[in-house]
Amino acid sequence: MLLLLTLATVVVLVAGCTSGGSTATGGQRGEDAAPTVPPPSITTNPADRASDVSPLTPIDVSVTNGTLERVSMVNPAGEQVDGELAPDATSWKATEPLGYGKTYMISTTAAGQTGEPVNRTSSFTTVEPEALAYPSMNPLAGETIGVGQPLAIYFGESIEDKQAAEDVISVKTDPGVEGTFYWFSDTEVHWRPEEFWTPGTTISMDIDVYGKDLGNGVYGEEDREATFTIGDSVIARADGASHQMTVEINGEVVRTMPISMGEPEFASNNGVHVVTEQHESYEMDSSTYGLSPDEGGYVTTVEYATRISTGGEFVHAAPWSVGDQGNRNVSHGCINLSTENARWFYDTFSKGDVVIQTNTGGPELEPWDGFGDWQIPWEEWQTGGAV
Repeated sequence: MLLLLTLATVVVLVAGCTSGGSTATGGQRGEDAAPTVPPPSITTNPADRASDVSPLTPIDVSVTNGTLERVSMVNPAGEQVDGELAPDATSWKATEPLGYGKTYMISTTAAGQTGEPVNRTSSFTTVEPEALAYPSMNPLAGETIGVGQPLAIYFGESIEDKQAAEDVISVKTDPGVEGTFYWFSDTEVHWRPEEFWTPGTTISMDIDVYGKDLGNGVYGEEDREATFTIGDSVIARADGASHQMTVEINGEVVRTMPISMGEPEFASNNGVHVVTEQHESYEMDSSTYGLSPDEGGYVTTVEYATRISTGGEFVHAAPWSVGDQGNRNVSHGCINLSTENARWFYDTFSKGDVVIQTNTGGPELEPWDGFGDWQIPWEEWQTGGAV
């Protein structure tokens, strides 16, 4: 009787184990069920409601767990901003520059594997500068210039961060030459090599200043670029003691002319002058540099006037002083030539060509007077940059 009871207990236990196995099998079927798929997640850069964003900041939209069905970015006028969708439709980026002080809206729709599409709207505002600095340049694009022409950039606002300004200016030359910057003021910076340019040099200058922070709330207004070519080496050497001027073209003396320079009271400046402008006919008024007619000044129209300093020095025709030319200095600081010689000089010289004056009895040309850049020794010039 005891044996039968024991066997019955075993049967019940086995039956119990079998029932438990059925429950485990049901659990296995639950693990095979499809997992929950997360909805698409959209990210925009810059973040929603970001402010003071640089107009050069990369603008992009990306999605995880889905693909982008639509991305619309509009400016304050409601106009579409151009953009590009990645081939896999998981990212989008803006492809045009943005403006200053503008609010942009981005509307995005993304689709996932299941469920309804996800929509997202965001906005951001670009920086509003205190002022915009426009970079003017000299020379201008396409010009052929002389071997003495420095590259000058004039900003429309004072620049606090001069290193930032230098960083946006790229100068490339062919053949290559070492050069560097020199700041003449908070708005004016020049670039030149150690020696005069080599004839035939091609120069490309790019000023990528738009969107760049130049310090004190000033940003660049517009990018500029230009390519120039260096022409022949045309150099005049005017000697106030011999009253003669020789002209060299590519190292060869091609003409010698008698001259009259500034008389002792108005002595011409010694030093390296650079041609900046020319006029077939030009009215000279001494009051523009502080000498009124009552003080011995003049208002005179001259022919074939070539300016070599902003202080009023020209090379020009002076038929009234032909008898003095080659003998003594009688001008108010200009180089007087006969009409024939002045016409030849006018036709031969152009912007960037060089006039070197010596033995004038006057002071040295100031570096800021016209393009007196070459008056600054190279060692000193190298210290005039931002660093």
